[in-house]
Amino acid sequence: MVASHIRQRYAEEIRTNTHLTSPDLLKAFATVPREEFVGTGPWKVLSRVLGQMEPQVADVTDPAELYRDVAILLDSSRSLANGNPGTLAPWLDALKLSAGKSVFHLGCGTGYYTAIMAEIVGPKGRITTVEIDPALAAQARANLSRYSNVEVVQGDGGTVDTGVTDAILINAGVTHSRRSWLDNLKLAGSLVLPLTVEFGIPHVGKGMVLRVSRLASGYAAKFFPVPVMIYSCSSVRNPESGSLLSKLFMSGSFSSVKSLRRDPHSSEPDCWLHTPTFCLSTRPLI
Repeated sequence: MVASHIRQRYAEEIRTNTHLTSPDLLKAFATVPREEFVGTGPWKVLSRVLGQMEPQVADVTDPAELYRDVAILLDSSRSLANGNPGTLAPWLDALKLSAGKSVFHLGCGTGYYTAIMAEIVGPKGRITTVEIDPALAAQARANLSRYSNVEVVQGDGGTVDTGVTDAILINAGVTHSRRSWLDNLKLAGSLVLPLTVEFGIPHVGKGMVLRVSRLASGYAAKFFPVPVMIYSCSSVRNPESGSLLSKLFMSGSFSSVKSLRRDPHSSEPDCWLHTPTFCLSTRPLI
């Protein structure tokens, strides 16, 4: 295992880059051995260089090099990677996890970020994680076998019942939230999901990540400020919603969204995205 001071430095780098607020999340990043979730070396790491559009790829043999804010290729033929911690960390932070909480995680890959969450919720917590790719699911099941609080399901996460839960992380691009995700979210719970549109690469979309928090007065909603490009969850995509999202993202007005409405109503001036099943609104919760 990589030395503890290197893992601690890695966690501190993530905190500095992303302004993490959760000390438990910081501790989890310093604890989980990343090299045990990304296959055997040598590894191909992808890092971004200021001023360059394309990420730089480097072959590394020292597992200490995996403890930086870089993505690690799992399958270069399909561009599958263990994503940048700097991308995922704010999503995990927004879930407000703590000991004993329950989590539904769609799109676990080989399980690294599931393990991060498992460390936080502890043995009294519960995580159900789903991966559609059979090979990745098998790897995740093996990698996560040390965590008795994690269940790995192989299948389409868009069709799996989340059960009533404290937090939902959708690590795949969708055009909308399933009704059941909102129904099953506990009071004070959080849902994080990338809303994406297609742009010419098969099975991949780009867009913005939305955080939804269930409060006594309704659902607060806010987009993260950084865009994302991510594999799509094909079963939670709607062409009409995708077309609307494409136009709205182009307008740059996503930062005005403050709530998610589920009550029946006609389109109003403060409806940012109005659909028959839900509405993203610029109206704040009272």
